[in-house]
Amino acid sequence: QVQLLESGGGLVQTGGSLRLSCAASGSIFSIGAMRWYRQAPGKQRELVASIISGGMTHYADSVKGRFTISRDNAKNTVYLQMNSLKPEDTAVYYCNADHCRTVITCVDVWGQGIQVTVSS
Repeated sequence: QVQLLESGGGLVQTGGSLRLSCAASGSIFSIGAMRWYRQAPGKQRELVASIISGGMTHYADSVKGRFTISRDNAKNTVYLQMNSLKPEDTAVYYCNADHCRTVITCVDVWGQGIQVTVSS
């Protein structure tokens, strides 16, 4: 079984920065794509950023130019550097990863979520 543990959330003022980390642990075969989602109160969960094992990234339009996703494959860890934070970035942020036993057999794994609050 694979677990994801997020860290680095908290309270920050508008314009500030935070760095989220998410480390995979357990009986790991191979970690494929890794993603950050977020869910604000009363809203649907949305994809913030994703990164595949080769390093290609994708961002939601709302965070382009402000957030940077990266990963350390040796540590099975994904990061989200968040700069120029806005109150609308306030949400619970969830880490998500594809745990793959084979090239075509992957299971979706989720972290517990971590709160990010941006004060105005």
